[in-house]
Amino acid sequence: MSLKWKVCGMRESQNIKDVLALKPNYLGFIFYAQSKRFADEVLDKKLLASFPDTTEKVGVFVNADEPYIRDKVAKYGLEMLQLHGTESPEFCQKLRTDHLKVMKAFAIDESFDFTCIAPYVETCDYFLFDTKAPSGYGGHGKKFDWTLLDHYKDDVPFLLAGGIDLESIAKVKALEHPVFMGIDVNSKFEQSPALKDVGMLKLLKKELTGNIVD
Repeated sequence: MSLKWKVCGMRESQNIKDVLALKPNYLGFIFYAQSKRFADEVLDKKLLASFPDTTEKVGVFVNADEPYIRDKVAKYGLEMLQLHGTESPEFCQKLRTDHLKVMKAFAIDESFDFTCIAPYVETCDYFLFDTKAPSGYGGHGKKFDWTLLDHYKDDVPFLLAGGIDLESIAKVKALEHPVFMGIDVNSKFEQSPALKDVGMLKLLKKELTGNIVD
């Protein structure tokens, strides 16, 4: 199975169009006001409505309430929710529908107890394993020890995030976890917060998938 790839923290319309041309599996838009990549009220609704079926729109939230999330789903046509806070399994299940997937993020370090994931197995479509930061949620450009993934024994597929750059791809492709489905990139592929380096992403796609982008 070929690895999937997600570009997170998008905001600027032309940059979105340029990255979309590379056909990533997912594009992520952050709806967390404390993020440098906060996208609400900046995104072009018509542009998001024109996305091809090959790229899913992911809304990233941190402990947001249900009305706020549902408003953004309707406004921007989001197809997946990426939840980065302390959202409960019950909350994940409440949001999940036939047309709306849920990906729960977990911040990983050496002290992380993978058994805490068990209650989410029946309520989420995917997991995202990111590096635990001293403060904040994601976008910090740091890797965790990927050998810790050996402790994950459930069967919900996961994306890997946290400091992934071009030099990481050989190790990414060497990972042999049975439900590892792909990567989520952000700060290592930016010219500035929310402005992605399209040339670097072309190289990423080539390294990850073997497909050359014109």
